[in-house]
Amino acid sequence: MKLAQEVIEQLAIRLENCELQAQDTPKITDDHPDMDWDDAYAVQNEIKRRKIARGARIVGLKAGLTSHAKMKQMGVETPVFGFLADYFSVADGGEIDTGKLIHPKVEPEIAFVTKAPLRGPGCHIGAVLAATDFVIPAIEIIDSRYRDFKFDLKSVVADNCSSSRFVVGGRMGEAAGLDLRTTGIVLEKNGEPVAFGAGAAVLGHPAAAVAMLANMLGEKGEEIPAGTLILSGGITEAVAVQAGDAITLRAQGLGSVSVRFR
Repeated sequence: MKLAQEVIEQLAIRLENCELQAQDTPKITDDHPDMDWDDAYAVQNEIKRRKIARGARIVGLKAGLTSHAKMKQMGVETPVFGFLADYFSVADGGEIDTGKLIHPKVEPEIAFVTKAPLRGPGCHIGAVLAATDFVIPAIEIIDSRYRDFKFDLKSVVADNCSSSRFVVGGRMGEAAGLDLRTTGIVLEKNGEPVAFGAGAAVLGHPAAAVAMLANMLGEKGEEIPAGTLILSGGITEAVAVQAGDAITLRAQGLGSVSVRFR
């Protein structure tokens, strides 16, 4: 790590305040160009600590940067990861107040819910599928706190990977009985299809992202507990939304999930 604990705490306060007050900020590496990956995750963990101290519960985990092409472009070998707090959750068919967000975008995802712990190193797709209780379609609403969506990856990690809101719904599917690589999705905005894809867009198989998360946590002596909700990463590019928009995700064999913005 390159940054002092005091700086880590100051950056966490700055970024969390931006989230809670719907205000943007220049990326933090402008002021701290020497920060490393450990620093970035330390800021994220301090944000998580602050939320827990105020009574929030951590209800899940999320993966980002889950395309091999994107990872190569950005010069990294693994996805990035963040956490999900309880107040991020929005009911299927519910509404999201855009006044509490900065510049929201939506991503279609496949979410996993575990029935057994997942531990690394050595976690693989088969282990993930065996430990999965069910999969379910999810819409993640990302909302980077960085001005004009201009950032680098260390800044993104520190900002909890742009986590904001999420919606799960549709039908629960048995992971072992589905070919998640070929599970197709259609993302609709105001009744019009705007994005298409299949699970293979996420590292060749969505469970691969969960395995990578388990392996990364394993390096720190941590695990993914049973009962954890995990958003495995965007299947398509993120789609910008604004007040008045209605979003529906239709997933092959898993039904649909929707949310409105006001």
